Amino acid sequence: MLAAVLISFLGAILARFIVGRTFPHGGWVASLLPAGLFVFFLAKGASLPESGVIIETLEWVPALGISLSFRLDGFALLFVLLITGIGTLVTIYAGAYFSHSPREEGARFLTLILLFMTAMLGTVLSDNLIVMFVFWEATSLLSFMLIGFNSHRAQARKAALQSLIVTGGGGLALFGGILLIGIALGTFSLSEVAQRAPELLASPLAVPAMILIMLGAFTKSAQLPFHFWLPQAMEAPAPASAFLHSATMVKLGVYLLARFDLIFEGIPAFGSTLVIVGSLTMLVAAVRALSTDGFKEVLAHSTVGSLGVLVMLIGLDGDYSVTALIAFIIAHALYKAALFFCAGTTIHAVGEGRLSKIGGLARRLPMTTLAAGMAAISMAGLPPTLGFITKEYLFESQLNASTGWVVVAVAVLVNAVFAAIAGVAAIRPYYLGKTRSEVKHPETLGLYLGPLVLSGLGFLFGLAPDFLVRGLIQPANDVLVGHTVDLSFSLWHGFTPMLALSATVVAFAGGLIAYWHRIHYALSLKKALARVLGDFGFNALFAGTLRLAERCTRFLQNGDQHRYTSTVAAAVLLIIGYGVLASGTRPVFTLTGGRFDLPSVIVLLLMCLGAFAATRTPSLLRAMIAVGVVGFGSALIFLLNGAPDVALTQFSVEVLLVLILVALLLRIPERAASTRQPREKRLDILLSVGFALVIFVALAATVALPLDARISDFYAATSYLQAHGRNVVNVVLVDFRAIDTLGEVIVVAFAAMSVWGLLRGAASRKRTAS
Repeated sequence: MLAAVLISFLGAILARFIVGRTFPHGGWVASLLPAGLFVFFLAKGASLPESGVIIETLEWVPALGISLSFRLDGFALLFVLLITGIGTLVTIYAGAYFSHSPREEGARFLTLILLFMTAMLGTVLSDNLIVMFVFWEATSLLSFMLIGFNSHRAQARKAALQSLIVTGGGGLALFGGILLIGIALGTFSLSEVAQRAPELLASPLAVPAMILIMLGAFTKSAQLPFHFWLPQAMEAPAPASAFLHSATMVKLGVYLLARFDLIFEGIPAFGSTLVIVGSLTMLVAAVRALSTDGFKEVLAHSTVGSLGVLVMLIGLDGDYSVTALIAFIIAHALYKAALFFCAGTTIHAVGEGRLSKIGGLARRLPMTTLAAGMAAISMAGLPPTLGFITKEYLFESQLNASTGWVVVAVAVLVNAVFAAIAGVAAIRPYYLGKTRSEVKHPETLGLYLGPLVLSGLGFLFGLAPDFLVRGLIQPANDVLVGHTVDLSFSLWHGFTPMLALSATVVAFAGGLIAYWHRIHYALSLKKALARVLGDFGFNALFAGTLRLAERCTRFLQNGDQHRYTSTVAAAVLLIIGYGVLASGTRPVFTLTGGRFDLPSVIVLLLMCLGAFAATRTPSLLRAMIAVGVVGFGSALIFLLNGAPDVALTQFSVEVLLVLILVALLLRIPERAASTRQPREKRLDILLSVGFALVIFVALAATVALPLDARISDFYAATSYLQAHGRNVVNVVLVDFRAIDTLGEVIVVAFAAMSVWGLLRGAASRKRTAS
């Protein structure tokens, strides 16, 4: 599995060059990568052992408990096949979608899509929580790039930034939860965490970890109050919307919550919170969908509602809810990706995205019209589709749960809105009215193949669900339930309460379609409602944060070097002082071993005299020489205590510092004018004395702490044997901490180039002036 992820990554990198050479057929060529991975994982899933799990592990950072561990079970297999299968159709569709765009643009988009697919595979396959988090964040970053793909549009840039802030913030919360689990159990292995769930629940860190993980999942899956970013993300090109925002990325939060359901089920608040948040998200999404006119935006709001359904199902008790969850994940991916494909083709053809401005396109886009109609039937939950079976299980899980009729009523209402949206999406753009716009880009095989395949699978799995049940639903169900449950899907279960609820949904949906114009017009006038249910809160918080940052900058970064130094000194004084007091460690003020080192004492006295002279002399040049005495004294202390290399470095730094500062002092008056009031000087004295005292006490307290020599012994033992160097300090800098040292060198190099640029600019201005 690690090899598959690496191949996916390398293939995505190479796609940038291969697609460019095979344009405009690059989409078909690029689809070979996800198609090959789909076949590979399909064969891998067919050969799962009796345990139902394959785990492959490669140690990465064993000291921190981080390993490249990948786990393939029934639930992961479900997501992997959705990712690679729909990814194959997305790459074909994207190739046709960008066929009239510049070659470089199409190649760049397909590269990003394939990289995103790699990140998705890594996320759902990772058994190590730290590695999973790395891939999780990669999906957020790549989603940012795809949403803002049309970076020349300000709205696209805003939507991309909004999604990155929301999902990135949720990622930080998730990381915090993962670290708490690691602290509580001493492991980051998801398999081991599941086995030791009782031990985790007994820890006081269980509830904070649960809250942080739920926050991370809610942001990713656009749950209330983070629901607003997904409709805004429709600024992304249609292939990205079909892949990211219907079938894959937005379901990562659902995937995470489902994985942790068995772990946190012992905490009552976990399930009830999911039911409440999911139900509220469904209601808000339904209202927003009814007030939206954009083709993709309507589908996006319905996706938010569908994600709310999935989150609610995870929170419900009983085995029926798990079965409904898995079936709905599959059904929703099939029909929603197909509808996004159709919406993208329609908008791409006429250059208009508002439903009120599109109509009569059935003859111009016949295959797209057929695919949209088939997908809409499944979305509406009508027979003989998988959507109908899924809705039956949805209602059955709610009727058998202990949540009462409120959740059932919400589900009926929201599903009616979904069915109405499906009807509007399938009828209005294609059958109502006359063609109002010229079809600029006719449909091609690459544009309608994907939606036809996906919507056709919705019918196929509805008519013959046994293959789907045995191959995907049953294995995934066993993983989430924790034991084997016999499942059987069929279109007809007789006259049951679930059938009555489905009929009620269809009736409500018919009424909504009939009065769609009036409902949409009435809700579109409620601007305050749209602001409250939209991204008004995020925008207000974002603007407030920028204003706060501006005020803080004006206060702190005001050009007063004295204030900068005082702020840093005060912060260090408070933080280190509190740390010393809170630790309860008594400082040690005795000489080590009782040895009196006269040369060191003389040097220390000279340093004290230099520091005192620097504070008393009015001459800047003398003050600089006095400060140099302190620096050279520090170098002598290192030299006297057996660190000649550090002393040499200190000598070099001090020489350069004194030379540079003296050169600067030659350009200003030799005597410094006093600008400090007596009261301010007294505060400066108190702050400097307190700062020095705290540092001195902290160092003395550090000496009192027990010395763990394992790290120093390790470096001393391995520096020569492994790094072939006798100077341990140099070996640490250039071998063990090579990346850190390289980063520091790069920072200094960039600083030098910046200074050179400033000096060159000043010299150029002088020449121009002369």
